[in-house]
Amino acid sequence: MTELPIAQTLHRKGHWHGPADWVRLDYEARFLRRKRLETGGGAPFLVDLPQTVSLDHGDALELADGRLIEVIAAPEPLCEVRGDLPRLAWHIGNRHTPCQVESDRLLIRRDHVLQEMLEKLGADLHQVEAPFTPEGGAYGHGRTHDHSH
Repeated sequence: MTELPIAQTLHRKGHWHGPADWVRLDYEARFLRRKRLETGGGAPFLVDLPQTVSLDHGDALELADGRLIEVIAAPEPLCEVRGDLPRLAWHIGNRHTPCQVESDRLLIRRDHVLQEMLEKLGADLHQVEAPFTPEGGAYGHGRTHDHSH
C-alpha cells in the first residue's frame, strides 16, 4: 500500500503563490480537519490539519513536499433571493440558515419550507447553481456552529 501525500498546512487566499493543482469542494466538504481527498488531476491526498477549519475558495493546502492544492468552491443547488433584502435577510438569519449576502441578492441552500416563507414575504426566488460562500459568524472567522440565547 502506498502512503498518501499529507497536507498539514493551510494558506489563506492571497497568502500563497505559485502553480497549484486543485480540489473542488462544496460548502459542507470545505469544513474539515482530516479527510482523504482527490485533486482535479486524480491524485489522492490526505488532509490532516491540527483543528477543524472552514476552507474558503482560493485557499491552498500545502503537501509535505511543498506542492500546493488550491481549494475551489464547487457549484451547488441554491436559491437566489431578491426583493427587500434587509427584511428577507433578517427572516433568514432568524432561522439560523447559512446565507451568502451580496449587494443585489441573497443565496441560500434550496429548502422548500424557507422558500415558501420567503415567497409569502414577497421575495422573488430563482433556482441557481453556484458556489456557496455564506457569511461567517460575527464573533470569529468562518462558520459558527454552537451558540446559546
